[in-house]
Amino acid sequence: MADDAIADPPVEVRMRAFDKGEIRPGVHHPDWVPDCLQGDPATLNAPIKTLKDKFELLPAFLKVRGLVRQHIDSFNYLINEEIKKIIAAKANEKVTCDTDPNFYLKYTNIHVGKPSVEEDFIVEDITPQQCRLRDMTYAAPVTVDVEYTRGKEIVTNTAKNGVGGVTIGRIPLMLRSSRCILTGKSEEQLARLGECPLDPGGYFVVKGTEKVILIQEQLSKNRIIIEIDNKGEVGASVTSSTHERKSRTNIVVKHGKLYLRHNTFTDEIPIMVALKAMGCESDQEAVQMVGPDTAYASLLAPSLLECSALAIFTQQQALEYCGAKVRMSTAWKYARNKRNKVDEARDILAGVVLAHVPVPAYDFRQKCAYVAVSVFLFSHRLPIQTLCFSGYDPAHTARHGGPDAG
Repeated sequence: MADDAIADPPVEVRMRAFDKGEIRPGVHHPDWVPDCLQGDPATLNAPIKTLKDKFELLPAFLKVRGLVRQHIDSFNYLINEEIKKIIAAKANEKVTCDTDPNFYLKYTNIHVGKPSVEEDFIVEDITPQQCRLRDMTYAAPVTVDVEYTRGKEIVTNTAKNGVGGVTIGRIPLMLRSSRCILTGKSEEQLARLGECPLDPGGYFVVKGTEKVILIQEQLSKNRIIIEIDNKGEVGASVTSSTHERKSRTNIVVKHGKLYLRHNTFTDEIPIMVALKAMGCESDQEAVQMVGPDTAYASLLAPSLLECSALAIFTQQQALEYCGAKVRMSTAWKYARNKRNKVDEARDILAGVVLAHVPVPAYDFRQKCAYVAVSVFLFSHRLPIQTLCFSGYDPAHTARHGGPDAG
């Protein structure tokens, strides 16, 4: 046989998935290029404009990401990171006793184990296929490291061999998650476990039945959202979400004046009163935080005049105004500590309004800046006729994504 008739032996090419870090072996020619990377190199970085071009990306997306990767990544974050943050939150830090002030119980760490089942006091590993056949739940034990008091002695029960000292419950495991027994298995190993190699996972087995969590579309948490309400009014809203509480703060416009709206107050708080209550007593400083152009001074002028008409010039006066607007249900909770309205208003502004913005030692500077940014973004989404005052520069607004930005 001629030399040119002898084909090169196939070689093994390993491709790394971008998100999973997995190695995918395949038998191809050394010069083989994936289908998703073939084409004109000049078009690889070009913007995707038409729907037809977007559909051409679908096969490459399915090869790299798949359809359930977002489910698995979210569950992995829950059991590896989020669950630790939940027990470390200030509201969940300690369990105390009203009758014995010296007693407390605290979780110092938490662990999610491997899938197992306990029968007759014997713990055995379990597979998803066994759970399907035996009508069981594919779950893992949740264990914690505990610290508590026994009389005057502090007792700790910590992890042994990577497992917490006390079992507090069980959590269903998502198939192909980081704790799942199927993770990292080859096709032969999956076949021995009774699983299909093409099964992407991303679901649970509960009492022998396969169940999946449906995706819900929600607005981003802790982000400034500029939106138009049912009445056609432009407003800025922030849904604050922490491990301790969730709340929603709005900045709205009424008769050319800006207000801060929150469900802990019976009525809207003028934006300048809110800024003064947070320690920004200088009108000039407040305007400069929003923006240096004269357009922002004109936008805030009605709010400045309203604050002056209310005779509010200091932080103390602003806190008294806000304290008078606190709802009775919230005020009753603080009344147990015999606090006055100023302390109530200060605590609400620090820990409830825009709760995700930290306020260390009642230092509101970071929260004042956040409110100023909200007003800045809010002003750029107002109708053109609202901003047509002296000093308004349409080109400046267009550069910042305003009404003229197209």
